[in-house]
Amino acid sequence: MNNARTVHIKSFGCQMNKLDTSLVASALREAGFAFTESVKEADVVVINTCSVREHAEARVVSHLGHLKHARKHRPDMIVAVIGCMAQRLGESLLAHDVVNVVCGPGQIPQLVHLIEEAFASNAKRMAVADVIRDPEDSSSDALEQFESAYGHEGEEGRALRGQAFVRVMRGCDNFCTYCIVPYVRGPEQCRPPARILDQVRRLADEGIRQVTLLGQTVNSYQYRNGQKTCSLADLLGMVAEVEGIEWIRFVTSYPSEEFYDDILHAMASSPKVCRYLHMPAQSGSDRILRAMNRHYTAAQYLELLARARRIVPDIAIAGDFIVGFPGETDEDFQATVDLVQQARYRNCFVFKYSPRPGTTADKRHRDCVPDEIKQRRNVELLAVQEAVSERLSRGFLGRIVRVLVEGPSKKANVNPTDAHSHPQLVGRTATDCIVVFNGSPSLAGRFVDVRITETSPLTLFGVLAE
Repeated sequence: MNNARTVHIKSFGCQMNKLDTSLVASALREAGFAFTESVKEADVVVINTCSVREHAEARVVSHLGHLKHARKHRPDMIVAVIGCMAQRLGESLLAHDVVNVVCGPGQIPQLVHLIEEAFASNAKRMAVADVIRDPEDSSSDALEQFESAYGHEGEEGRALRGQAFVRVMRGCDNFCTYCIVPYVRGPEQCRPPARILDQVRRLADEGIRQVTLLGQTVNSYQYRNGQKTCSLADLLGMVAEVEGIEWIRFVTSYPSEEFYDDILHAMASSPKVCRYLHMPAQSGSDRILRAMNRHYTAAQYLELLARARRIVPDIAIAGDFIVGFPGETDEDFQATVDLVQQARYRNCFVFKYSPRPGTTADKRHRDCVPDEIKQRRNVELLAVQEAVSERLSRGFLGRIVRVLVEGPSKKANVNPTDAHSHPQLVGRTATDCIVVFNGSPSLAGRFVDVRITETSPLTLFGVLAE
């Protein structure tokens, strides 16, 4: 591959996509590409897409429109669309004049080869978008080899210094009626713990201090080897023994009884496992939960939270909710408001229902809740959570918290005439509180202590502690 070739990567979506972007970046770097932040300077543009909501796909289409204009100035530019939207739409994406390569998440090991072929055949259009349905499929071996080879190399595509994502499983078996993930990422497949630990050790050797274990339903991780089963709780204990790793997170958890207490006890017994649990509820209405094919009631969900707080008293909990699911009434929504108030989340994410083609909800239910009602419920639920978050944040006033520094704040404020002034940095606590303070950019990737002097619902502000 010509060393002069440059690549620009644009990534949308969840942590899974961020990890895939990092893997692809490492593979492209090994193939001889240089990275550029400017589309105008790129020989190749890779767009890693999300398909969870309609808005995410609309952003990709808009981006392709911009690239069509950019190609007028760079007619030989190769555009590759990868990720979940690529898997869902497949070769139909090639109808966009600007797209040369389409590649689903299960086939990213082939991406460099596809790009090379596109160059060799004068921008020939091609697509690979086959979901892996058989765990014994040879493509699964290719994915594992790709993950092992590139899951620890370099900083390109790694969003934050000192931190890295490690995939422990792929796919999902739950088939929630609104969710596209099982169709675009396939069934659950757990990676061997030995491969995961090898990857974590190499990351630690590179200076990584925090790893986040990723899975669509990470708490269902179970790797069976003969008569032995390794659960997520077992895996957390193994990763905690890796020298150099100081914090371990895991996302996202499905509300389930299986191994739940074991995971909480692993968290309580290890200072390395962050006291943080992201466990989406999606609704507080039992009727809507049944329609979503979520296998618990609101009361059972709240009991899981109560058990978490009994076992890990200082745990911080986050949730996700969908408002405006087909048939959601005012009474259903009020049940969700009640659950949020009782759950006492540190933070939660609220989304308006968006029908995804091919899902059960899209096939069986008309999207009957008007958008203005969805928007009103979205705003109202966020306001309820903001009040909860504000109360929790005030409890940090005057305290000293341990923070892993991510880097300069997006709203960094520094006086250019003052040689001793420092920009605002942003970091997170083990319980995922965002902390903003003044300090040297050289602190990125390091742990520091910060005394909290001011709070807002979603952010803590402070000064470096003596």
